Amino acid sequence: MSDAPETDTNAAATETSAAGQSAIPREELARLSDDIIAALKTVYDPEIPSDIYEIGLIYKIDIEDDRMVKIEMTLTAPGCPVAGEMPGWVENAVSTVEGISGVEVSMTFDPPWTPDRMSEEAQVALGWY
Repeated sequence: MSDAPETDTNAAATETSAAGQSAIPREELARLSDDIIAALKTVYDPEIPSDIYEIGLIYKIDIEDDRMVKIEMTLTAPGCPVAGEMPGWVENAVSTVEGISGVEVSMTFDPPWTPDRMSEEAQVALGWY
């Protein structure tokens, strides 16, 4: 897998599935990446008043050649009260992006989330900066 140019300073990486190159034209891949990130920014963690992308809960975004989007994410804590609901929120938000064929969301706690994964924007919004 090769890393596509990142469109944000967040730790999430956008990748393509082809060895070295994506079958998706570069301009379309950039638009899809931007639209997926915008959709992710509409999902908020109910315990932290900031979106899940800026908080750093999105670990990886993989756009495959068939336009299937695979997202690897975490939660602020394994016992998060919305653990069963959050992946569905993410799937619903990203599924609205025009041009994708589907969305799969997987959860991981490795590495565990820590506040240092938050963007400066989230830190400022929370008064931690």
